[in-house]
Amino acid sequence: MVFRRSGPWRWTVEHSYAIPYPQLGSVLGEQEIGVLAQLVNSGDNLSGGRCREEFERSFREYLGVPHALSVTSGTVALEIAIRLLDLRAGDEVIATPQTYKASVQPLLNYPVKVRFCDVEPGSLNLDPQHFESLITSRTRAVILVHYGGLPCDMDAVTAIARRHGITVIEDCAHALGSEYRGRKPGALADIGCFSFHSSKNITTLGEGGMITLFDGALAERVDRIRSNEADAVYHEQVRPIAERTSAHPWMMHPGLAFTHGCGTIRYGGTNATLAEPNAAVGTVQLLRMDELVGRRAEIARTYTEVLTQFPGVRMQRGTEGVRNAHHLYTFFVDPASGIMRDRLVSRLDALGVQMQLRYFPLHLLSEWRAMGHDLGECPVAERMWFEQQVNLPCHPGMTDRQVDRLASAVDAVLREEVRGTPIEAGTARKTKGWT
Repeated sequence: MVFRRSGPWRWTVEHSYAIPYPQLGSVLGEQEIGVLAQLVNSGDNLSGGRCREEFERSFREYLGVPHALSVTSGTVALEIAIRLLDLRAGDEVIATPQTYKASVQPLLNYPVKVRFCDVEPGSLNLDPQHFESLITSRTRAVILVHYGGLPCDMDAVTAIARRHGITVIEDCAHALGSEYRGRKPGALADIGCFSFHSSKNITTLGEGGMITLFDGALAERVDRIRSNEADAVYHEQVRPIAERTSAHPWMMHPGLAFTHGCGTIRYGGTNATLAEPNAAVGTVQLLRMDELVGRRAEIARTYTEVLTQFPGVRMQRGTEGVRNAHHLYTFFVDPASGIMRDRLVSRLDALGVQMQLRYFPLHLLSEWRAMGHDLGECPVAERMWFEQQVNLPCHPGMTDRQVDRLASAVDAVLREEVRGTPIEAGTARKTKGWT
């Protein structure tokens, strides 16, 4: 495998893989093309119209929440959710290190202390016991992720948070299609944030996000922020300025200027309007949720059948009563059994399986080390990522042939690792799915 730097922050892999790591987490078809054609031919406004309203209504009904507000990306959803915390200097936020950087990157803009909570070795989700040990009188919130689509132990986390008056933000970027004891992520805490990036379980044409809430006042703030209105506290004016002008307010986009005054200004707003084509596709994708997650589950079962043969391998597991959406397929290897993770990954790569490890522990990123974080802060997350964790490609666009070929490659490499039997030339190609 050859790496080439294609920019200051990006490397390109110059290698052709039989099973590439997915760039697309969903599949688009005739239904999506049909709604796009209908929308374009309708002559309707392509921003902030009926398609967005329908997508948000469908999302509310799917999750069982009173408020769901779409935005332009999952990152924007997290940025707005963190705004709602009204953080002040000296406040503290607890966060998981085992996630994509967008989960906590907005906190770099605030004069707050971030405490990274270690993860459970079986699930890679936030460890409730460690979470409670990190709480102080300044703790305002916790940001967690349902890693790989496996729900976090939300009953334990929310019980702790309620005792201490802490806001719980669910990063549900991986979790659409999963369930936790009969409920869905995004409806398990105070605020839920979803991503519809191309790599996620459904997509809204590359980018998109959603914020889910139970609190109507917070939902109103989100709506103002995403609509280029100031996030502020308003009050009715005793003498509105409408008395002083003959202009027509409805022609001037004045907001509340003619009827209200403004007290506290929290933040300025922004334009985070999800475009109508994106929303239209999102509605179709949501209707296909069971199909898309079902295909991920089929692929996961194939992998699991192979992996359970090996005593040095264990599967990602969570609490009882959960359904994994399998955004990522994750398993762990035990170095004491003779299976060395880096060697395993390298051998799979050589057999044509493109490997990626998701995600590098956030507290070890340069920007967070500059904030005082370092090795040893989250020893479980560090041990799992550097020594034991493996992610396999798992997405509904994979063909049966690709899945069988990958499973055969994993089986062949693990047999060599565990039993010390070298892979003979052509062995992998003789097993199921290889040609």
